[in-house]
Amino acid sequence: MESHTIAVEDEFINERIDVFATECSAELSRSRVQKLLESGNIVVNGKRVKSNYKLRKNDIINIEIPEAEPVEIKAENIPLDILYEDECVIIINKPQGMVVHPAFGHYSGTLVNALMFHAETVFQG
Repeated sequence: MESHTIAVEDEFINERIDVFATECSAELSRSRVQKLLESGNIVVNGKRVKSNYKLRKNDIINIEIPEAEPVEIKAENIPLDILYEDECVIIINKPQGMVVHPAFGHYSGTLVNALMFHAETVFQG
């Protein structure tokens, strides 16, 4: 687990904690920071706060980033609207709302899952 302790300086007073934490770490998105706040992995002065908490002078922020768990991406038989395909390129009419690649909260039903299945059938058949 990666851990950081940050003391708030004058220039960051009244900034939202989620915005501040996102700016402090290039590896954390704002939605990831909000999830860390909800789970208690980011605390201010030893206490849990909401994402809209406004920073105060001398606040001490503790950020604990849990190790990422490896995710196995599985091929799924999801129909694809293939407009063109050759040995190098595939052009797909992606359905509106379909998530493109697996990420936190979306590990299945994505375009990548469908493409993996399609590739397996093309290369094995």
